[in-house]
Amino acid sequence: MRDQIRSIVIVGGGTAGWMAATFLARRLAHLRIVITVVESSAIGTVGVGEATVPAIRDFFAAVELGETELLRETEATIKYGIRFADWKTRGHAFFHPFGLYGVPARGVPFHQIWLRQRAAGDTTPIGDYCLATQLAERDLFLPPSDRPANDLGVFNFAVHFDASKFAALLRRLALANGVAHRDARITRVALDPENGHVAGVDLDTGEQVTGDLWIDCSGFRSLLLGEAMGVEYRDWRHWLPCDRAVAVPCASDAMHRPMTTATAMEAGWRWHIPLRHRVGNGYVYCSDFIDDAAAEDALLGALEGAPIAAPNRIRFTPGHRDRFWERNVVGLGLSSGFLEPLESTSITLIQSGLERLLPLFPDRGFDPRLAAVYNRQSMLEFERIRDFLMLHYRGNARHGEPFWDHVRAIEPTAGLQLKLDAWRSAGEFVRNEWDTFQDASWLSMYAGFDDLPARHSPLADQFDAAGLSDSLARMRDAIAGTLRHAEPHGRFLSRVVGECA
Repeated sequence: MRDQIRSIVIVGGGTAGWMAATFLARRLAHLRIVITVVESSAIGTVGVGEATVPAIRDFFAAVELGETELLRETEATIKYGIRFADWKTRGHAFFHPFGLYGVPARGVPFHQIWLRQRAAGDTTPIGDYCLATQLAERDLFLPPSDRPANDLGVFNFAVHFDASKFAALLRRLALANGVAHRDARITRVALDPENGHVAGVDLDTGEQVTGDLWIDCSGFRSLLLGEAMGVEYRDWRHWLPCDRAVAVPCASDAMHRPMTTATAMEAGWRWHIPLRHRVGNGYVYCSDFIDDAAAEDALLGALEGAPIAAPNRIRFTPGHRDRFWERNVVGLGLSSGFLEPLESTSITLIQSGLERLLPLFPDRGFDPRLAAVYNRQSMLEFERIRDFLMLHYRGNARHGEPFWDHVRAIEPTAGLQLKLDAWRSAGEFVRNEWDTFQDASWLSMYAGFDDLPARHSPLADQFDAAGLSDSLARMRDAIAGTLRHAEPHGRFLSRVVGECA
């Protein structure tokens, strides 16, 4: 008979801790497991993960959190993708949308058709064939269709939210679902001398908390996975050299378009995340090319409004722990690894870590084969995202600028090189296990940096040129027709938030 897990202890609150608490409380409710969150209100959190990807909507559904409630409680706005400004060259911009481009025909991918037309002199941007791009650029909102007629209607959205308000909302939801909470500092981690598992923690209140399964959400400190379990960290600065960030919110009088903006800077890039009550800003940079004071000055000088908090300086090392699950400890969020938030993957990695855990959920024997599977999947996910982030830097043409010359020259990983070779030689995509970003995302980068293959697929030559031009025009007309059913982003938020007030 299985010796079922009876208790789960989550060390650390913040976004990671309360996401874990709400998710596990909902999905494991039938097992009647005691779930406890141990966090100290005296310890601050990084709290800058405020942009998401569409997968977050699956999390909302899993924990039964209504999107209208989320919008109201967290000052949220809609996000259809990310605008990249000045990455290729100064003054140039492109968009990475949450949606597909065009419609394939006779088994020929749309991008091959577009490449053929481009070779024939058609300069229509590929974004003109993406509904998500057009919604974002026109500051419109339209909910995705459950049954789109074709690929032109395939798109999704994510949200921007106030991270502290999001964590507070999840905390209320978790407590309402029976999660216990201890507001205290951990003074000691006790290990079982026989198997090396975490047995319990001592708190500064004099209480001791014990548990079977431990979820480490203690941030960069990695109290359990790193310190107690001794799992080493893999440093990826040779691939992703940015190692610092400074963040500051500012006031804004305008309702911005439904997108995140990433703007290339002297030694890194700057994020702009519009919320209803403020704008989140940050400068991610490499300390080899700019000092902290200069980076902070550059960020403050770029704000659109007055800062409403002191700048928060953050030091990090891109990479991940050698193992994400060690004995009876699973690391989530910053305790297990960190990749700069260039594609808003921080929260996604928390969510996917939780989703991977459920089908591998252990009993009190903690079969190491389960951890081995989990660790392999987690490492692959990190590696795939790393390669996609590297592509952003390698594509730049900001020649003569030390940081950008350096990152452009970094040798790609074998996985990234394979993707680049297939694309540049034949316009083909290589799909890997645990790829977070699919073909349309890679296409947005290739097209945005004007990194196009030497030839299009010969399969695209089966079409009559005039007929193809007409078909492409009809696609653009179809998108224009759909846009007429959308409403302004600000009006949508005012209406929905007002209705749920």
